[in-house]
Amino acid sequence: MTDHDFVDTHVHFWERPHDTLTWAWLAEDFTHPQLGRTRYLKDMSRYTADEYLTDVKDSSVSKAVHIQAAIGSEDPVEETRWLQEMADTTGCPQAIVGDARLQDPDVESVIARHCEYSNFRGMRDFAEGDYLVDENFHRGYALLEKYDLVYDLDVFWENMHKAAAMAKKFPNIVLVVDHSGFPQERTLEYFWNWRAGLAEFVGLDNVYIKISGLGMGDQMAGREWTLETIRPWVESCFEVFGIERSFFGSNWPVDRMYSSYAQLIEAYRELVSDFSSDEQEALFSSNAERVYRI
Repeated sequence: MTDHDFVDTHVHFWERPHDTLTWAWLAEDFTHPQLGRTRYLKDMSRYTADEYLTDVKDSSVSKAVHIQAAIGSEDPVEETRWLQEMADTTGCPQAIVGDARLQDPDVESVIARHCEYSNFRGMRDFAEGDYLVDENFHRGYALLEKYDLVYDLDVFWENMHKAAAMAKKFPNIVLVVDHSGFPQERTLEYFWNWRAGLAEFVGLDNVYIKISGLGMGDQMAGREWTLETIRPWVESCFEVFGIERSFFGSNWPVDRMYSSYAQLIEAYRELVSDFSSDEQEALFSSNAERVYRI
């Protein structure tokens, strides 16, 4: 089995307290709606490129994509500025997916400011309401084509039909479904509902699946993840999206609560050990490099 270089498409950094940035989901009084109190993460006042590069040193990581994390900050562009300075110093992250309120009528000015930073590649917005069918959100989303940006989307299976309709409406914008659609239960009924949700994206060449964060769902079901517990979810992503529209990510350091980095990457490698070298390269690096332009 060849250890292809790994482009990690989902990492989060923080340094608390910070003069201009806030990580509201790490505040002492915040309880995560899926993960609970996350004491382990809150006790880490700092997790930046330095700590990440230590964690991944034996896992053939070549590049990393930072996904919006400083949620609650007054100016979301400040996170991009902070990350770009980090990248200029450490070489990591190579791509930045940032935050903006796409429903805001003045969002283009925020997007333009993000794009002043050379590693900026996309957006993720935990928007308000039923935003996938909101025309105000669509107006902001449409701007991503103008600025050649990717959209990373957190979506559960119940709303995948809405996400697919949006992707069809905007065929020139690349949409990445984060965390395999974040499957949260481990029952047979849930599994087939989730697969039916994924099927909404069949034939949409502008939609990719990011296989990441599966340890969270096992934790929510009261068990530790193993190679076999994540296998059906990973294989379903391949079956629905094909190798050409799939790639891996880690969700680090959140998923550090459930295993070491090396354990996660070794599981991914084992799951695709029978694939061709070109297929493995696509899943571990080349698809992500194309999507995030790195």
